[in-house]
Amino acid sequence: MDSDFSHAFQKELICVICSNYLVDPVTVCCGHSFCRPCLCFSWEGTQSHPFTDCPNLVTIVRKASLWQFLSSEKQICGTHRETKKMFCDVEKSLLCLLCSNSQEHGAHKHYPIEGAAEEHWEKLLKQMRISWKKIQENQRNLNEERKTAFLWRGDVVLRAQMIRNEYRKLHPVLHREEKQHLERLNKEYQEIFQQLQRSWVNMDQKSKHLKDMYQELMKMCHKPDVELLQVRMEDSVLLHMPQPVNLELTAGPITGLVDRLNRFRVEIAFTWEVTNHNIRLFEDVRSLMLRRGSLNSDRSDYFAAWGLDVDNSWDWALGVCTDSWIRKNSTMVTSKDIFLLLCVKVDNRFSLLTTSPMFPHYVEKPLGRVGVFLDFESGSVSFLNVTRSSLIWSYPAGS
Repeated sequence: MDSDFSHAFQKELICVICSNYLVDPVTVCCGHSFCRPCLCFSWEGTQSHPFTDCPNLVTIVRKASLWQFLSSEKQICGTHRETKKMFCDVEKSLLCLLCSNSQEHGAHKHYPIEGAAEEHWEKLLKQMRISWKKIQENQRNLNEERKTAFLWRGDVVLRAQMIRNEYRKLHPVLHREEKQHLERLNKEYQEIFQQLQRSWVNMDQKSKHLKDMYQELMKMCHKPDVELLQVRMEDSVLLHMPQPVNLELTAGPITGLVDRLNRFRVEIAFTWEVTNHNIRLFEDVRSLMLRRGSLNSDRSDYFAAWGLDVDNSWDWALGVCTDSWIRKNSTMVTSKDIFLLLCVKVDNRFSLLTTSPMFPHYVEKPLGRVGVFLDFESGSVSFLNVTRSSLIWSYPAGS
């Protein structure tokens, strides 16, 4: 009976994935327990891991493994016929208590093997968890960069078309400047795209290296404690992780762009109200009200332009909205009735976005003055980097 119970108990301590004693055991919702590393690899790519830690099971598994190890004939001292329960930190070897107190080893540091093995085991598990987090971090960075690169390439195509359209509105003598501008944009695109390709290769290699290292750590977990104690773990390889490529495009100047803007400049005043009906845009953002002219003018050739000094601010928004947006008392920037340029700080980077629809832009962040140009005739809104005399974004006609 005892033998059957012992066999059944030992069976509960075996991972059905790797067929070894459980390493860093976790229990899934059905009640079965597995090695955390085995389960992580099995569920790699899933969004969530519905399992819980098993601290009591960890202790049981460790003690069972250590008991099996110490009970083997190899761990009996040939001189004193006692179990080797002491670990010599200098020679990285196991000794019985009498040997550890001998003249040969008396000056060395010794620790009970159970405590030393447990400490080393905890370091190993910590290393495994760190490396797994790095694997996930690297994969997230790779996925995010590939997704961002798709949007970035779309922005470059739209930017080239936008630049062509803007030069058509200016004097024909700027044809040469237009050509140079587009050539610079294409060159910058090629350089950044090559950086992206190198980055993806580096991230793929890093992912493979981290997974190989993780599997080596898994193998170490199943080694006898004496071998585990002799391993020196290095974590320097985990310190450096490939970083995402900076996709920022240069804000190329367009001759005459600001002069054209200034011809339609209107004076503005700050107010806390969007309309006379006290409808607010945002709680902590003020709107810009025209002192002359009316944005509701029936003239089809009406133009208006104004600007805002954003200085070094990382969070700001400016633009225009339709009467229907105001009547709805809406504060949703995702509405199709509002056309905004937003600068949002994300971690230690900035993101430039326009609404209707929400779309990211990868041109350099404007410093100083940002201009807005409203063209009723074509039904378009443009945002300009006044300091650099460059175009940030222009909505297509009829927007």
